[in-house]
Formats: sequence, C-alpha cells, structure tokens
Amino acid sequence: MHIRLIRFEILPMLKYTICPYSHQAHLFQVTLDIPKPNIEGQIIHLPAWIPGSYMIRDFARNIIHISAKSAQKQLTINKIDKQTWQIEATSNAIQIKYQVYALDLSVRSAWLDTERGYFNGCSVFLAVNGQQDQPCQLDIIPPEAPHQWKVATSLPKINAPLWGFGLYQATDYQHLIDCPVEMAHFQVLTFKVNQIPHYMVISGQHQCDEARFIKDLKRICQQQIKLFKGDLPLSSYLFLLLVVNEGYGGLEHLDSTSLIANRDDLPLSSLGKADEAYIRLLGLCSHEYFHLWNIKRIKPRVLIQPDLSQEVYTPLLWAFEGITSYYDDLALVRSGCICPKAYLTLMAKTITRVLQGRGRLKQSIAESSFDAWTRFYKQDENAPNAIVSYYAKGMLVAFGLDLLLREHGSTLDELMHQLWLQYGKINKGIENKTIQILAEKLTQQDLSDFFQKAVYGTQDLPLEDWFKKLGIKMTLTVAKDSTDQGGYSKPKKVLSRPIKADLGAKIIEKEGKVIIKTTFDQGAAQLAGLTSGDEIVAVNGIRINAKTLESQLNRYPIKTKVKLIIFRNGELVEPILTLLPAQKNCCYLYLKAKSKCSKQQRQWRKQWLHLQKK
Repeated sequence: MHIRLIRFEILPMLKYTICPYSHQAHLFQVTLDIPKPNIEGQIIHLPAWIPGSYMIRDFARNIIHISAKSAQKQLTINKIDKQTWQIEATSNAIQIKYQVYALDLSVRSAWLDTERGYFNGCSVFLAVNGQQDQPCQLDIIPPEAPHQWKVATSLPKINAPLWGFGLYQATDYQHLIDCPVEMAHFQVLTFKVNQIPHYMVISGQHQCDEARFIKDLKRICQQQIKLFKGDLPLSSYLFLLLVVNEGYGGLEHLDSTSLIANRDDLPLSSLGKADEAYIRLLGLCSHEYFHLWNIKRIKPRVLIQPDLSQEVYTPLLWAFEGITSYYDDLALVRSGCICPKAYLTLMAKTITRVLQGRGRLKQSIAESSFDAWTRFYKQDENAPNAIVSYYAKGMLVAFGLDLLLREHGSTLDELMHQLWLQYGKINKGIENKTIQILAEKLTQQDLSDFFQKAVYGTQDLPLEDWFKKLGIKMTLTVAKDSTDQGGYSKPKKVLSRPIKADLGAKIIEKEGKVIIKTTFDQGAAQLAGLTSGDEIVAVNGIRINAKTLESQLNRYPIKTKVKLIIFRNGELVEPILTLLPAQKNCCYLYLKAKSKCSKQQRQWRKQWLHLQKK
C-alpha cells in the first residue's frame, strides 16, 4: 500500500487590532498585520454582504482611509473594484491601517458613539486573499477614559478577562466575522441549559424582571434543544440585546445572536401573563436561537462557504426562515410561556398578513427566496402587489407540512432532527429537493403535489382544512379597522361584522398629512388612478385626516361614487372614486371545545402543542 503524505502550510498568524478611534466622528481604527503576504502582491477585500441578511450592503464604502507599510516603507495600494485592493509586492510582513465609519444602528454593520460600540466582522475586517482558512487573532483595544466599557463576544479568549478587552482568537476568517462584538455598560444575565452556559447581555437603559426573563428564556431554549434530542453543538451561547425606544430585529450567528427590541418589550415585575410586547421579544429570541441549528449548521450547499463578494442564490430561504418562524412561536406555547389562545392569535395575524398581500398570487415562496436580494430586501411601494414573504407564508407551509407528516406517522420535528443528523451535524449542505426527499422517506408517500402547490405554486393554501384537523375553527372576515390584524375569537362575534367600504390602499400620516403609501391591485384607489405619494385632503368636499378618512368613506353605500381632493407633486387633482367592499382577509382562529372534537383531533392537538399535564 502506498500512502501519500499531504503537507499543509501553516502560515504565521494574522492579527487584527481594533479600537474606538473617534466616538464623535464614529470611527473605528483597524490594524491588520500580515506576517507572510503573497510576494506577487497581496490582495485584500471586504465582504459585500453578511450571512443571514440577503442584500448587497457594500460595507467597503465605510472605509475612510487605508494605508500599508512594510519594514517602515509605505506601500502603494491600488483599488481593483469597490471592495478589493492590491498591495505593492514585498517579501516582508505588511501592516495595513484603515478607519471605518460606524453609524448603522442595526444588527448588520457597526456603530460607535459616546455611549456604545458594536461591530460585525463583515463590516470592519478585511479578508486576506489566500489566507481566509488560516487562524487569526483579534486584539480589542479599550477606549480612552472615562469610558469604562465591557466587552461581549463569543470569540475564544487568549489573553482577556471575562467581559474584558484584550486578545481573542478565531479558527479562520469565517469564524472571525461570525462573532459580533458589543462594547458598552451592559448588564449580563446568566443561565445554564443542559449544563451549557447561556448569557443575555442587555445594552441600553431599561427596567426588567430579570428572574422572569431568564426563566422564560431557559424554558424556550430547553424546548428547542429537546426537538434536536438534546444535541446542543456549542460550549456556550450569547444573546446580545440592544434596547431602544423603537426597533425590532435579529441576526443569527454560529453561537450567538444580535437583537434589537423596544425597551418596553422587557417584562416588569408587575406584568401578569405575557402581553403582546413581551411575547414579541420572546419570539425574537426564540427565532434566532432556533437558527443555531437551522441555517447556521443545517444550510443550503451554496451557503456552506458563501462568496461574500456577490449574491448567492437559493430557492430554500423559505425552509430556513419559514420553518424557523413556525418553531419560534410554537416553542413559546410548548414551553408554557404562552397559552394556546395566545399562540393562535399569533398564527391568525400571520395569516392575515399573507392574505392581505396580493403578491401571494403572483410569486411562490421558492421564487421569493431566490429573489430575496432584489425584491424582498428592496421593497418599494408596489411590494404588497408583487411579492410574498418567505417568512410568513413559509411559516404556514411549515405548518401544513407538519400536519401532512403527522397524517403519515411522522412529524416536522422528526424531519428537522433528521436534517440535523444527516446534514447539519456533519457540515453537509442540503440541495433544493432534500427536504421533499426526506419527507417522502419518512412517510413512504409521494408528496410532490404538496410541494408543487405550497412551495412552487401561487394558489392560496387550504388553511381552513388544515386547522380543521386540529379541531380549530378558522374564520375570515372584514377587518374592523386599519389596525385589525385578526386574532382569537368565536366565529359568531366576527361574522356579524357589516360589509364596509375599502379604500384599497395603505395610508400613512406624515406631518399631519394623509399620504398614500401603496395602492392595492384592483382596489378602489388604484382603479380611480390614485398612486403612491398622493396626499388626500377631502372626500366630497369634507376635509379629512388620518382618523376620519375611514369613517367618512363609510358614510356612503358600496358602489357610491365620491369625489376626492388630492395633491400630487404639488398639483391639485380631483379623481372620482367608486367605493368597493372590503375583502374578507382578516383571520380569526378559535379552539373548539374538546367535547366537540374527534379523538384524532384531540390527539393531534395535544401532540402538536405538547399539551401534556405538567
């Protein structure tokens, strides 16, 4: 037997150093030391997008100044394209210095002011071409006094105290940019799940019932770990939560997550059962935690080693965001953080959002996934007419798939566990048909009809039939007003609502003016020639505002023609609007009494929601 020995060259370690350079100017300064550059001229680049947020963001535009030197000699840097540079050839070590403008209050990029510093590696750390697979170090330098900040990151420490500045290490460039860093006067809450430490870092002024928050988070994490049979593939997990006056969002990472939420979403000690705000926060935490399996480890093959310089297309985002959206709130009810009625309220609101969008009849969730780069993440005034959310409709498709699997002796829980064992755990990417093939293997059924209609089709889902299998009554009615998104109610209460006129448009109030944001396809506003940006001033000579527009229109019978006064681009226009009836696209769900359900309905409901006695 001939054994071939393969030698791998281990280069001297790359070192990044970052420090808050100017709080007032919002500048980080980054130093990159390359001990062994390419002797033909080292190429460096910055990613154009960050995994989990499928939009070209051109982070390189925030690099203000860049220079390089070697052996005390300044080197020439030539810019090749918008995010790539080539450095003058040298056989000696190179040191690159550059400044990054950081004023993006999001979970995607970087922020620096007098109160807080934060960054994702994609937006601040240049990649060294040819050395992305090499280990590297990161030295996080503290700001000058009086800023006595702490540091939170999931990067392993080399020479840094707990929550402190100092030296950290990454296994490679991909690891480096997958560990966001928070610097501030933050609060740390700690709990363990399966003996694995979990940390909740909260930045921003706030009040919180810490004991309740941690208790609920622990229950949610335990529930999700249970789905994967106790397999938690990390040594610790970090939640980074920034609380603000108004904001919401999250971004998943390998063993951490960045979150933004309203400070009032945190629970107070006076809070009884979880309210809408607190449920929203728990759902956000649950969503991003589930991602540590579903997309960070179970992922499309094309996202195993993605090219961050350009778009990477996949029709599978519905499975990673839609299925995750299904499990985020399901974990809340399964863990006992919310009751079944509260959970059905959340589902009803999701259904309403999907049904109120005309784009669901034009775009499949597979197409929505593929076009996320140019459509879902770049929505304009026509988005409700043109696209469907692979999050929202994807969640409903996951629900339907779960029921279909249950009909044939399996569950979506088991499918997810098999995806983990066969793909995520061994770092093998899934293909476009993997989920369907695996579902068919679990059920021994041909499921092509379901996937063709639900994933690749644009027809409405048979939601009423699906809920019926669980002993749940689904009712569609007209919205009570523009704020009505559906919820939980007995059918009789909502079916008695009178049919009323509908403008067929979404309006916003801006500086006291009533502005049309979107006109819906074949709605009264669109048919009358109204368009986005129009300011509505009066209806039949009566001045209106955002509060009175709806009531004024409802003074007239359906099919009545009314005269509007609007301003478009500063010019007065007087279109005639024919009042059309509001559509029945507001969803309400109702849990039928056990006595009115079949044995199978009761059994499925119990298994679905984990309603076993405590």
